[in-house]
Amino acid sequence: MIPSRYRLASKITLTLILMGSLIFSSTTSIFLTAAAKASDSPFVKEDVKDLDSSFSELRPAIERFVADRGSLTRSYPVEISPARQTRFKQFYSDWLATLGKLNFDSMSLDGKVDYVLFRLHLEHELQQLEIQNKALAEVAPLLPFAQTITTLAEARRRMEKIEPAKIAVQLNDLSKQIDAARKATESSLRGEPGKLKRSVANRAAMTLGSLRNTLRTWFGYYNGYDPLFTWWADEPYKAVDASLGNYATFLTERGAGLRSGGAAAGPTMAGGPGGGGAGRGGRAGAGGGGFGGGGGRGAGGGFGGGGGAVNARAGDSSDIIGDPIGREALMVELAAEMIPYTPEELIAIANKELAWCETEMKKAARELGFGDDSMKALEHVKNLYVEPGKQTEVIKDLALEAIEYLEKNDLVTVPPLARESWRMEMMSPERQLVSPFFLGGETILVSYPTNTMAHEQKMMSMRGNNPHFSRATVHHELIPGHHLQGFMTQRYKSYRGLFGTPFWTEGWALYWELLLWDRGFAKKPEDKIGMLFWRMHRCARIIFSLSFHLEKMTPQECIDLLVKRVGHEVDNATAEVRRSFAGSYGPLYQAAYLLGGMQIHSLYKELVASGKMTNRAFHDQILRENRIPIEMVRATLTKQKLTRDYKTTWKFYGENPGN
Repeated sequence: MIPSRYRLASKITLTLILMGSLIFSSTTSIFLTAAAKASDSPFVKEDVKDLDSSFSELRPAIERFVADRGSLTRSYPVEISPARQTRFKQFYSDWLATLGKLNFDSMSLDGKVDYVLFRLHLEHELQQLEIQNKALAEVAPLLPFAQTITTLAEARRRMEKIEPAKIAVQLNDLSKQIDAARKATESSLRGEPGKLKRSVANRAAMTLGSLRNTLRTWFGYYNGYDPLFTWWADEPYKAVDASLGNYATFLTERGAGLRSGGAAAGPTMAGGPGGGGAGRGGRAGAGGGGFGGGGGRGAGGGFGGGGGAVNARAGDSSDIIGDPIGREALMVELAAEMIPYTPEELIAIANKELAWCETEMKKAARELGFGDDSMKALEHVKNLYVEPGKQTEVIKDLALEAIEYLEKNDLVTVPPLARESWRMEMMSPERQLVSPFFLGGETILVSYPTNTMAHEQKMMSMRGNNPHFSRATVHHELIPGHHLQGFMTQRYKSYRGLFGTPFWTEGWALYWELLLWDRGFAKKPEDKIGMLFWRMHRCARIIFSLSFHLEKMTPQECIDLLVKRVGHEVDNATAEVRRSFAGSYGPLYQAAYLLGGMQIHSLYKELVASGKMTNRAFHDQILRENRIPIEMVRATLTKQKLTRDYKTTWKFYGENPGN
């Protein structure tokens, strides 16, 4: 039951929101008319006429929600705080109740789509709070002192008056509690060595890092400004800080089994409200702007921020831990992404697709004279790498080739500014330990060895980034892939970034690999092998990422799958698995590439292959819908009748995907 004051506020807010919707729509129409009359310049003809004039009754509400959520996130910065969890539960519940009072039947199709997406988003956020509470409960016995630090931080946030002498006593006791917790954990590890999971120890260590930063911020607020506080608290604070650091190091080294210096592979839990990482629809580490970092749910973050690969070393997989979320949590994520299959069914799809790729690889191997030995053919293609210093020329030529092909075949609109504004940078050796291939967006980051790498690492990088592998991925990263995506999502229905999903973000870029294969873009057998290599890679990503979260595969087994079944170099495979489980990506992110691509490919067959839409109209419309679940893109393109309580129903791969 919502208190009356909230009901009244909701009614007033909704009235203002709906009035704003009408004003927005009218103003846009007036502006476009006036702009068209104001000038006959090429700028007006080419740009103003293409402004986003779409209308959704929910847009103002969604924009208000995002702004309010940002305010709350900044006001409750301690992610493990029970007060924060409670406040966000109230926040999401209030919005869900408000949404339920709207007149769904009177809305436009865009409004209904946004309603369904907003409802699913709110329901998912509430589920995530429950999942996070379970994760916190799992590490709570290791951190019995955490609430003391949280209480200090929240009291400062409320600007409560402090008593420095009592603070000193509290800090002194806190230091003793931390040391006692470390000794208890050490004793437990000696008595029951296998009882503490590496993933839980790693998560606890990262949470400790977050608590240490929280306390550091708290101390810095008073230190030096309040002389009495500094006199009393300086030494006790230093003791607490040292105890936190020692305990974090202990958990990292003895509990998680990582090298000294901090956890290198953090949790893969979905982040808290406003969490970190890539976000649902973003790409961690993607170069340039456009599409990175959005989404309502943080993909990393967790309770201490997603881990990087600060201690990663070539040829060493011991730093890869990850944090399997289990089948129940996977099902929650799949429902939020509107994927109507179980994890097991998705793995079956991937195995079926992988078998198809292996058959096609043998065909290409025969064309090259290697018989059915596709691995020998793959080795042949890998050794066609370019000499150092020439890789940038190859990437430029491949990017321009793809754009020319799109325009020649009238496949999708490439705005002149999008064609003009993409850029290229080289990736650092350190970053290549996590991202051995390309990253893309407005800037494509090229992975290629430098003089500082060991000889074996140089050769693996050169072989893994040969021109035929690159030809299959440059268009994935730039145009028509991620750069064109980012360009369009910033300009059309950008408010839908809240609902961003990798099944649209990565699925769109992967879909072009499928479509271009169908169109015979790869004519030479070397290029076919390059395209098939990446397609096999995406199949393997589904298998190993979902199997890992189901606790059916270890990180080393994931690496072995990429090496033995796909044909990866060992270091490149290790980097791929490290990247998958380092905390910067959500648990479904790696599966989303091929699955999202197949969703769009299925929709293509339904609408373009049938003659209902042209290639250009189909692709342009998808880009203008922004990064929402493909099922909702389909609902828009087919003008599907939606209901208030709509659930995912679209079996894009058929009813029995394993057969």
